[in-house]
Amino acid sequence: MATITLKGNPITTNGELPKKGTDVPNFKLVATDLSSKSLNDYLGHNVVLNIFPSVDTGVCAQSVRTFNEKASGLENTKVLCISKDLPFALARFCGAEGLENVECLSDYRDGNFGKSFGLTIVDGPFEGLHSRCVVVLNKKAEVIYTEQVSEISEEPNYEAALQSLS
Repeated sequence: MATITLKGNPITTNGELPKKGTDVPNFKLVATDLSSKSLNDYLGHNVVLNIFPSVDTGVCAQSVRTFNEKASGLENTKVLCISKDLPFALARFCGAEGLENVECLSDYRDGNFGKSFGLTIVDGPFEGLHSRCVVVLNKKAEVIYTEQVSEISEEPNYEAALQSLS
């Protein structure tokens, strides 16, 4: 279990992020058009997993905006923004913001993505939501970078995540 904080108060996750150099577990998430997406849909691409509690919070929304801006120049790279928000909320947010360089996916159906990646919050006011993390995968779906943001109200290290792709 990872210990992180929410506005200075300790909270924990159900496990640890996958380690660098390992393969990630397959996943099944829901796209904004309600179709299912799995890891297999992204094989052959570098993948940035921007994971967060809810797009309806300022820091989470900013992470989606920032990765959208920075993703526009990345070759052969997909940025997946993942939360337990309903697909409708994710679609509404991206539509209102004009975000086209990221793909929003939801883990609302069964939460297995968060559980298998060890990032589901198990206590505190955000219990059941995802912690703020970034996981970067190479074209073979091997982990090349992870960040479990220690204070959930802070943004991830965008530059370190993107530099892992070079």
